[in-house]
Amino acid sequence: MSQAGIFRVYAFVAAAALVFATGCTSPCEYVGNGFKVGPNYKPAPAPVAQHWIDQADFQPTQNPEVLACWWKVFNDSKLNDLISCAFKQNLTLKEAGFRVLEARAQLGIARGDLFPQTQTMTGSYQRIGEPFNIPLKTPTALPGFYDQWNYGFNLNWELDFWGRFRRAVIAAEDSLQASAYGYDAVLVTLLGDMAQNYVRLRTDQERIKLLQANAELQRGILKFVAAQLEARFRQTELDYDQALSNLRQTEAQILPLAIDARQAENLLCILMGMPPANLEAMLGIGPIPTAPSEVAIGIPADLLRRRPDVRQNERLAAAQAEQIGIALTDLYPAFFINGNLGWTAANFPDLFKNAAFNGTVGPSFQWNVLNYGRIINNVRYQDSRFQELLVAYQQSVLEADREVEDGVVTFLRSQRRAKLLEQSVVAADRAVKIVVFQYQNGAVDFNRYAVIEQNLVTQQDQLAQARGQVAQGLVLMYRAMGGGWEIRLAAGADNQAQGQQAPPNPPAAPNPPVEKIPLPRPSNGEAGNAPSAAPATP
Repeated sequence: MSQAGIFRVYAFVAAAALVFATGCTSPCEYVGNGFKVGPNYKPAPAPVAQHWIDQADFQPTQNPEVLACWWKVFNDSKLNDLISCAFKQNLTLKEAGFRVLEARAQLGIARGDLFPQTQTMTGSYQRIGEPFNIPLKTPTALPGFYDQWNYGFNLNWELDFWGRFRRAVIAAEDSLQASAYGYDAVLVTLLGDMAQNYVRLRTDQERIKLLQANAELQRGILKFVAAQLEARFRQTELDYDQALSNLRQTEAQILPLAIDARQAENLLCILMGMPPANLEAMLGIGPIPTAPSEVAIGIPADLLRRRPDVRQNERLAAAQAEQIGIALTDLYPAFFINGNLGWTAANFPDLFKNAAFNGTVGPSFQWNVLNYGRIINNVRYQDSRFQELLVAYQQSVLEADREVEDGVVTFLRSQRRAKLLEQSVVAADRAVKIVVFQYQNGAVDFNRYAVIEQNLVTQQDQLAQARGQVAQGLVLMYRAMGGGWEIRLAAGADNQAQGQQAPPNPPAAPNPPVEKIPLPRPSNGEAGNAPSAAPATP
């Protein structure tokens, strides 16, 4: 067949492919999608509240600087040092950084498939023995031996006629961004865990200090009762036993708090990438971090562009959307360009002569015409997987909204509770001073003193817990807003200015605002079976 005939055959095959393709992607859609079959990536809605539930009790303000380094609002140098150490040394964060490198390498692999997929250079030497070309009636004929030298170059290139490889590149880019957001999500979690466990440690220390002060007061009363009993005064053994019981009960309450404080220290060590150690020399005994009365958390819609885990889920859905088009390409014929250039000679010096050259080049195609529904079901699988990830993205937005609301109500209500408990502790402290004086002068019995003093212990402990809950609520709020991941940008800029590498190898992946990254959803089509969606709320 002539070269013109071969061209007409391939032109007919291409035209037939476009005709058969109208059931999945019409020619107009094929051209409109950038010469790619399958649905293109389109925005999807995300359920976001219009305002916070308790917005009447505080004024949301947008301050990116506060959100970027939210732990500094506590003005606690020890907490700042812990955050810096964890950012440099946390192993989970480094693990997430390597996942970004993996995704970056996968992107390079996907881009490489746009070029000839198979390019090999071959070479060989053979010593071949064959019988002489003589009649079979001469059995004494000996075989002849000769050498054969070969080298050549093979090429196989599947043309991206339907967009398989271009969509794979887009999916790899989306996966890379998802990995970068995953790194940021791990960083946000790390910073939140560090602050929460630091507040937990300081709260335990404050509660232990209050219990120790009350135990000291109870020891004084016990000594007084013992002295009165020894002098055979009016105090009875009942007073002594009750005083001793109260003292031991207070001392016993210290031990669980000491256990919890040690566990908080151990967790802080692990978060800093070091074996558990006693941090008392490093941290000492300090007050519960004081939260500011005003907070900067912005509006609910900020969750879509600030929360790294939300953006990660959106990117995962975007990457999966491309898999639908990739699966659809299996319904069409694949076109190849094959080439083989080689040189063969019996003697090595002759291998480089023009007469030793041989080669072939030409197009080919492969079409899976009998697939027993496997390709269609693969398309359905990829589409269902996309819908699953899309729902997971929407669910993550709801969860983010809930976490912020939990932080807001904890912060606001705990502030009110702490103020009421402060007034209660002041009154209880005055009552204890009065009742101690009255008891020592015989105006009241020991039972009255014990009840009032135990009430002071309870109120002081609740006040310490409320102050810790205020700080925990603020941490939860900033953590739920996705604050803190910007620390890697600042660290990277500082180290770049100094000609150094950032400590935890932060990923150099793009972090565009979510409104510039359309959320994925396939358009209407028989293969995707997914209606187009409205844009997400910015």
